[in-house]
Amino acid sequence: MNPVTRRAFVATGALAAAGWADPAVATAAEPRGPAGPVALSGRIRHSVCNWCFNPMPLDELAAAAKAIGLESVELVAPENFPVLRRHGLTCAIFGRHGFSTGFAHVEEHEACVAACTRALGEAAAFGAPNVITFSGFRRGLDREVGRRNMIDGLKKVAAHAEARGVTLCLEMLNSRVAIAMRGHPDYFCDDIDVSVDIVKAVGSERVKVLFDIYHVQIMHGDVIARIRAHAPWIGHVHTAGVPGRNDLDDTQELNYRPIMRALVAAGYKGHVGHEFVPRGPDKIEALRRAVAACEV
Repeated sequence: MNPVTRRAFVATGALAAAGWADPAVATAAEPRGPAGPVALSGRIRHSVCNWCFNPMPLDELAAAAKAIGLESVELVAPENFPVLRRHGLTCAIFGRHGFSTGFAHVEEHEACVAACTRALGEAAAFGAPNVITFSGFRRGLDREVGRRNMIDGLKKVAAHAEARGVTLCLEMLNSRVAIAMRGHPDYFCDDIDVSVDIVKAVGSERVKVLFDIYHVQIMHGDVIARIRAHAPWIGHVHTAGVPGRNDLDDTQELNYRPIMRALVAAGYKGHVGHEFVPRGPDKIEALRRAVAACEV
């Protein structure tokens, strides 16, 4: 299988969920801000999603992330892990299959199990803590049938995750926003409460949810209450501004500092991946501000 990228997934229908273009090679010039460090408390383990900073070369993003104080650049194809290693970074989460296929449909189990098993092995070899997986689209599927299929399918991978010491994270996505890269109409796992119920039913400490604050806010609200309720089953976290999936600034509605305090108070020890698309030309400064906005 070729390296997983967001554009390839969009083109093939395999993944439009996390926007994974892997710009290890890029040529477009754009303004860059100074990548100075942010004063970090160590309570939040910051990561950044690679695709949001296209067409910035991965090497440049990794260098800036390290200078700011991040631990990870995520959603990077394993073929480019050496770039991260060179900068002393990890990859907090990545995957080998996209959001348009997933465990909601039995006929897709074989391909998803193979993709996840491969990624779990790659994650263990590199030291990456998490692998991402998806439900796929509903396509008229009965909700209860799909829920049972999800549980059965994830159980097929759970033992592999346990053996590798890597957590498989099911991402819940919003189905309300019909804009590419901002929402995913007809996505099956569009409810964080149902998604948590599914991973609880799988019954493995290595199968959890990816709690994407942006998607949870759009579908439900009550972000802090849901963090408190679901904390034991949260394996990874994503951020972005609402609406728009842009900067974590005062043009969007989420107050990220109390949200981060809730994560810390709930005992969350994993990474927080910044998955927002910067609006302005200085993407590195936008990242620095996002990190600062989430410091507690």
